[in-house]
Amino acid sequence: MTPPGRVLIVGASAAGLSTAEALRRHGYRGHLTLLDAEPHLPYDRPPLSKQVLAGAWEPARAGLRSQAQLEALDAEFVRGEPAVALDAAARAVTTATGRVLRADAVVVATGLTARRLPGQDGLAGVHTLRGLDDALALRAGLSDGTRLVVVGEGVLGAEIAATVRTMGRQVTLAGLGAALLSDQLGDVVGAMLTRTHAERGVRLRLGVAVDALTGAGGRVTGVRLATGELLPADVVVVAVGSRPATGWLRDSGLSLGDGVECDSRCRAAEGVYAVGDVASFAHEGLGRRLRLENRTNATEQAQAVAANILGADRPYTPIPYFWTDQYDVKIQAHGLPSPSAEVTIAEGDPEQHRFAALYRENGRVTGVLGWNMPKQARLLRQQALTT
Repeated sequence: MTPPGRVLIVGASAAGLSTAEALRRHGYRGHLTLLDAEPHLPYDRPPLSKQVLAGAWEPARAGLRSQAQLEALDAEFVRGEPAVALDAAARAVTTATGRVLRADAVVVATGLTARRLPGQDGLAGVHTLRGLDDALALRAGLSDGTRLVVVGEGVLGAEIAATVRTMGRQVTLAGLGAALLSDQLGDVVGAMLTRTHAERGVRLRLGVAVDALTGAGGRVTGVRLATGELLPADVVVVAVGSRPATGWLRDSGLSLGDGVECDSRCRAAEGVYAVGDVASFAHEGLGRRLRLENRTNATEQAQAVAANILGADRPYTPIPYFWTDQYDVKIQAHGLPSPSAEVTIAEGDPEQHRFAALYRENGRVTGVLGWNMPKQARLLRQQALTT
């Protein structure tokens, strides 16, 4: 197969940048362009809800690569210019300024957009957290005595609550689930994590919907729950999930469901691929479609996409993995743990805050989780999920 003369990657965060680097490592010497809506150099997102938000890291430390490393990539970076349309058949991307970029292969790596609550856009002090500017704006609003309400009991909401509580601020967390991360990790681990937050002083209002945001003079003053309870707030973070950033692809000719729908080679159309949070791909090993929102997948999938652009014809069949750090708790989850699975402790002791657990469905191990036991969880992953 003749390598494409021009490759255009739309999105220069972890997935897009890793794809570009993998292409170069595989020997690709053609023209390489990375188009990104943000003006910043590529940066890492996991630290945004932790080290950057806490002020332990300045923004530059979250950078994925140095300026010298980016220059060595020998790629054209077009920053601060969002893509607004794709003609998949012609492999042509139109930007917000009307510029048209054409390539022999296009990689969609536009990630996610945060879901919002009705009425939040008209109120100062209400934040979402997807990008670097979001983290810095939230950090700037957390002065001494700030009362923060986090709406959302998933990974992002829990991480923000843990970080801000560690900073000594008042934190209330509200969410529909009965426990933190229970939708991802089930009731056993969810209950433990919920107890961990409560012991650190986070006020929890779980199992109840948010009815509305309240405000005065154009600024948020609280969160009203469906029960009628009003949670006073100086700052609110809305962390109720995200959706794949596919709005610009509406008339592209691609199949859009829960993300850009790809085959097992991460190919959405002839010469068009998707990678990272935005990509919904057919997993041949599991016999189902997956879309994975985590940092590990972004870099691993990029390797497969780069190889396939260059003719490898390689299916992408990862064992899913994600991690979260909250207070002194480090959780690593391998495979597909789910709320419906039976959870058993394989090593360690939950009472000692160190254990590894197995998730089973229909007698088969489907997930492995480590709570402050990363090595043991990794070994169990190798034994249970690769056989």
